[in-house]
Amino acid sequence: MAFLFSGIKGMLFLLFFPCFCSGQPAPPPLRFSTFLDPSNMVYLRWDHDEQELMSFELRVHTTGWVAFGFSPHGELPGSDIVIGGVFPNGSIYFSVS
Repeated sequence: MAFLFSGIKGMLFLLFFPCFCSGQPAPPPLRFSTFLDPSNMVYLRWDHDEQELMSFELRVHTTGWVAFGFSPHGELPGSDIVIGGVFPNGSIYFSVS
C-alpha cells in the first residue's frame, strides 16, 4: 500500500467509498482500522462483504490534498491511486487514476 499526504495543519479530509444507491441498505460498520503514521493524523478504516467488495474511510488532517494508493507489492509503480483535496476557494476535488 502506498500512501502520500501533504503538509499536515488543521483540516480534516474525509474520504468514504461505500455505494449509497437508492433502495440499498446502509453499509455495516467498518470492522478494521489503523493509523498510517506515527503522529496518528492519518486514520484508515476498512471492511469487506461476502462478495469481497471493499469499503474504505480515510481521515486525514491536511490543508491541501491527500493521495492514497493500492499496490500488490507496496510500491508506487503500478499502483491504483486516489487523490482528493480542497481548493483555496473551498471547493473539493476527487480523482482516481
